[in-house]
Amino acid sequence: MRAYRRRLPLATTPRLMVVGLIVLGIACHRQAPPAVPAPRPATPSPEPTPAPPTNPTVTSGSVTSGSALIGAMHDRYAGKWYRNLTFVQKTTIGLTNGDSVVQTWHEAGALPGRLRIDQDRASKSGTLFARDSVYQFNNGRLVRADTGVNELLVLGFDVYAMPPDRTERVLSRLGFDLAKFHESSWRGKPVYVVGAVQGDTVSKQFWIERDRLLFVRMLQTTRQGRSDLRFNKYVEAGDGWIAIEVEQLINGKRRLLEEYTDVRTNVELSPALFDPVQWATAPHWAR
Repeated sequence: MRAYRRRLPLATTPRLMVVGLIVLGIACHRQAPPAVPAPRPATPSPEPTPAPPTNPTVTSGSVTSGSALIGAMHDRYAGKWYRNLTFVQKTTIGLTNGDSVVQTWHEAGALPGRLRIDQDRASKSGTLFARDSVYQFNNGRLVRADTGVNELLVLGFDVYAMPPDRTERVLSRLGFDLAKFHESSWRGKPVYVVGAVQGDTVSKQFWIERDRLLFVRMLQTTRQGRSDLRFNKYVEAGDGWIAIEVEQLINGKRRLLEEYTDVRTNVELSPALFDPVQWATAPHWAR
């Protein structure tokens, strides 16, 4: 995924391929005074105020801009979304010759902004996203460092955990035009599209399922070609959701498939896991 970047000391630029409407039910009643002296009729009890829905559905037209959508995504799950997660990932990488490579990665995320990807635990090799920086390790040693933001981490996870105005700034820097917005459909479900006008499938854009306000697709042009990245097979995780399959197509052909198992949320994680200085020595969650 492409990320905005600035060079950090001792680093070279890496080439990365990672990864309410509250209804107030106010019962109003009017009571007329008696025309002649008579026993006063019983005052009708007000109707009970209906409880707000626990998972309100966003309707067409209720969100009309990228900024409003980011706010709605945050507010839908505010205080409910998990604060961290771990999972085991089967990674299938398609090669240009038609073959594929299958690897097992171990990933841990702490929201917002931190993602650790152990691509090879035996050799202590992998990638760490920490706030606005990205680090790559080989054999336990830091080999590259740079600025970088994982777009999928922002759209699929961080948007529910950090202030909407911050999410807007990050997404704008990543090249999404939040002023461009329209509604469409994806796999039979209504979606919001941010970053493109109706009919535009070329501009960098992300798609959000309307009813659950979950990220489902991102389109952009990369050095490899036209990228179509999809979050598939959402399942409930704590009080939030996670797509247990992530798929990337390049020029219409599958280039990457990620399949998640052993997903756990709100677990005990050492802060050292996300400290580049302690990459090789931090107590690991996977046993």
